[in-house]
Amino acid sequence: MAYDQIVHATDGPIGYLTLNNPGKINALSMGMIGEIIDALHTVAADDTVAVLVIKAAGKHFCAGHNLTEMIDGGMKDYKQIFDQCSEMMQLIHDIPQPVIAQVQGIATAAGCQLVAWCDLAVAEEGARFATPGVKIGLFCTTPMIAITRAIGRKAAMEMLLTGRYVPASEAKSLGLVNRVVPAGDLDTETEALARQVAEASSFVLGIGKQAFYAQIDMPDHRALRFATQTMVMNNTAEDAQAGIKAFLNKETPEWKHR
Repeated sequence: MAYDQIVHATDGPIGYLTLNNPGKINALSMGMIGEIIDALHTVAADDTVAVLVIKAAGKHFCAGHNLTEMIDGGMKDYKQIFDQCSEMMQLIHDIPQPVIAQVQGIATAAGCQLVAWCDLAVAEEGARFATPGVKIGLFCTTPMIAITRAIGRKAAMEMLLTGRYVPASEAKSLGLVNRVVPAGDLDTETEALARQVAEASSFVLGIGKQAFYAQIDMPDHRALRFATQTMVMNNTAEDAQAGIKAFLNKETPEWKHR
């Protein structure tokens, strides 16, 4: 698939998916979402990619949905837009590779949802986050899912009810992002985090990511049972056996990614 609104590239074990429509503040048009979905499927099938970074061209990360696609339509039209966006978001959790959002400028509405839905996030000091749909009569209900899971009920409700912009430092304290760095260091700090994650076996990273989202909303007893079964399975993997033996022998493991 030829891409018009994103750029997909790899650098060793790191994949990069760049939102590439800065003139529209990288708004998530149906065309862009379709391209992202295609790229995510490509990444999922690429065993050489251990980590994916989602970044954006221009001054800002993403302003959310392309609102020009959301006027003068009908229920079927709007359902198609939100179903497609939900498919994209779910795919970010479903692919085996950890996904890191690299954020500059604003990340609003579905753009904020995208950051919250990624596994990790690095933001520059001037970044701002908001779910401002309430101000235009369209409550950010789908972004609400990601925001609530990332930062908790009270903080999420304030963002959703007021639509105010949350600065990067506050976003970090709430748990919406992992790291806040100077703007000039955003690329290098995100890459450093990605390479740190990529030091592990990509097979084991996939097991861990899958298990994390599977257990997160389970009752304790179910989560423990599920995690126990997962660890039993994981322990039979070639990389687990190699890693344990290397640790005991004070050696560096050589991953086979299986």
